Amino acid sequence: MKIEFDSEQDLLYVWFGIPGTKAARTETIAPGVHADFDAAGKLLGLEVLDANETLGNRLQFEVALPTPTPA
Repeated sequence: MKIEFDSEQDLLYVWFGIPGTKAARTETIAPGVHADFDAAGKLLGLEVLDANETLGNRLQFEVALPTPTPA
């Protein structure tokens, strides 16, 4: 897992897969929070836009991820 934060763009990205892997699809799972998945439906990472506003002073947040459907 790798966590990146861009303070200029106020963007947080948490990689669960190999950093730099291209996503096959992206889903909005909460306002300002997007999940990237590979072609097999495996979660690659989470992107949080306007991270300071979205997360506030919290060190954690919860989101419900959709269950991938088998191909």
